[in-house]
Amino acid sequence: MITEDKVIEIFCVIDEFCKNLGAELNKNLQIAPTDEGYKHVRHRKGRMCESEIMTILLCCHFGTFRNFKHYYLFFVKVHLAQCFPTAVSYNRFVELMPREFFTMLTFMKLYAFGKCTGISFVDSTMIPVCHNVRRYFNRAFEGFAKSGKGTMGWCHGFKLHLLCNDTGEIITFCLTPANVDDRDRRVWSVFTKVLYGKVFADRGYIKRELFEGLFEQGIHLVHGLKAKMKNKLMPVYDKIMLRKRYIIECINELLKNKANLVHSRHRSIHNFIMNLCSALAAYCFFENKPDGLSVYLEDKRQLELF
Repeated sequence: MITEDKVIEIFCVIDEFCKNLGAELNKNLQIAPTDEGYKHVRHRKGRMCESEIMTILLCCHFGTFRNFKHYYLFFVKVHLAQCFPTAVSYNRFVELMPREFFTMLTFMKLYAFGKCTGISFVDSTMIPVCHNVRRYFNRAFEGFAKSGKGTMGWCHGFKLHLLCNDTGEIITFCLTPANVDDRDRRVWSVFTKVLYGKVFADRGYIKRELFEGLFEQGIHLVHGLKAKMKNKLMPVYDKIMLRKRYIIECINELLKNKANLVHSRHRSIHNFIMNLCSALAAYCFFENKPDGLSVYLEDKRQLELF
């Protein structure tokens, strides 16, 4: 269960970010002229500021609540009433959530996410939106969710492609339907914007065209070999780094088990996206993140012996 001190800490970070972002937006804001002159744009303050809304969304992924409605009504409005004295009703809060999409993405990009360090890990995980038996009766994600097969079987929903660095920080992500392949060029067109150096993946990313395309851009894709493939020489350092893929596996486990990223109670595509973004942003405040990757001098001396 998240403590009140942790809530205050998250709110202070988000509030400072929102104030700086608002100051920059107001500085560069241009009002379009009309036939009658410049039109005055009214900026009416709401009952809850955007910092409070984003804090409530992020804190939801720290507790043991499996239902956002129960979390908001019986935890935020009862136990956190002193922190949020002007909390609106639950229905109104659900309407306000999609309005913070731009601010949430900016916060993720500038604060929550890390930067590429030259050593990166890539992986994907399925996000089902309903049980496979009810995939033909789902209306909330009709036209968006697709059926795809992963390592755990068939799934109807989406696929989250994650890219992290060697310190356990998420660099960027890409959300696609579940039937999109991990080696799809549309996914890697997003990753290559922030990627350089070596990226370590599993056997699901084996593709000659993908390897050659990334190598031309200065990116070295390192992956294991399948049983029927010809054995090729690989540096010992790359073999050790392939074993460090537990970092991104731990990130997927935290997002699913602790951050409650996967559940079948979404009623709109907008709030599904907000739940995904808030879970990724809340990950940077977790205290049990996977340890950063470090190679000591003794390990380097052992590598030099080979």
